Amino acid sequence: MRTTVGIIGAGPAGLLLARLLHNAGIDSVVLESRDRPYVERRQRAGILEQGTTDVLRAAGAGERLDREGLRHDGIELRFDRRRHRVDFPALTGGRSVTVYAQTEVCKDLIALQVREGGPLLFEAEALAVEDAGTEAPRIRFRHEGREDVLKCSYVVGCDGFWGVARKAIPAELTRVFERTYPFGWLGILADVPPSHDELVYARHDRGFALLSMRSPSVSRLYLQVPDGTDAEAWSDEEIWDELERRFETADDWRLERGPITQKSVTPMRSYVHEPMRHGSLFLAGDAAHIVPPTGAKGLNLAVGDVVTFARALTHQQETGSAELLDAYSATCLRRVWQAERFSYDMTSLLHRAPGATPFEDRLQLARLERIASSRAAETDLAEAYTGFPFG
Repeated sequence: MRTTVGIIGAGPAGLLLARLLHNAGIDSVVLESRDRPYVERRQRAGILEQGTTDVLRAAGAGERLDREGLRHDGIELRFDRRRHRVDFPALTGGRSVTVYAQTEVCKDLIALQVREGGPLLFEAEALAVEDAGTEAPRIRFRHEGREDVLKCSYVVGCDGFWGVARKAIPAELTRVFERTYPFGWLGILADVPPSHDELVYARHDRGFALLSMRSPSVSRLYLQVPDGTDAEAWSDEEIWDELERRFETADDWRLERGPITQKSVTPMRSYVHEPMRHGSLFLAGDAAHIVPPTGAKGLNLAVGDVVTFARALTHQQETGSAELLDAYSATCLRRVWQAERFSYDMTSLLHRAPGATPFEDRLQLARLERIASSRAAETDLAEAYTGFPFG
């Protein structure tokens, strides 16, 4: 097989890239190790920045997003039994975010790819990227019980942290920056309407809590728990009781309970791999960087990466100049590090570290008071949350 761009991974990044390239008249092949049902039900992030929704609409994937996505014009911060709403449009010139699950983004993009785009091969396991440093890279993969080779002009690794793409970059050329946090998130899905119409981020002496949602009838909630916690060690009643404690306010707000249909624990880490390009190989999304979920940046960073690549390759095809392709890693990393900074700030602002001192507790409260009382501090949060510019 031969194509211009070989894409490893049919998550939202790989699928969106294939769509952007198709719209620009550039051929591609997408290889995905899992089957289609798995990809379409894989639960991941659900907050889309303004820029991400704009890109999806422009790519032709906005019809169901506009019909079913939940636009949010703010978030609520809770601390010391108080409530403070951050008004995004008022602080950012009209920007907002949209609650629309990654599974739904994938369904929309898969449907478009199958109907209009190039080859999308499910159960096609990428085994290795070969000759990445040359102008003729190859992806060796296994599909339908036999090995094959995809010859490309470019390879884009959208295959996540455990994928093969990053391994093709020589270790002596790389630098890795990472931080592992001593806590995780116990997350639940519950068949109950959300208890608030926007996301609620709660800082409490017992730990962080987040109230989110998947739809008007399904709630998504999280509790900070020690690293290594077993989700099944928590009964449903214990989870709801702890959520009630951490979301407590001085007014008459109440948390609605309902049947818990899913529970899991998400570890917390920050990770950046530099560079994001080697020869004809380009990394995108979790293959190159991971952020703690507090800032809702993971999916949106991946979108920024593939938008940057698609623009750069289109520029090269139209002008013959590789200037933007050569700048790919540096361009993406500027945005990545701002998102890492914001995600770290949000995590340290709202989570109580094991063994935290009263001094550190007061600093957290002081930082939250600053956001609640200073338009400048509040604007900085709102601008970062709704998204850094692509490119």
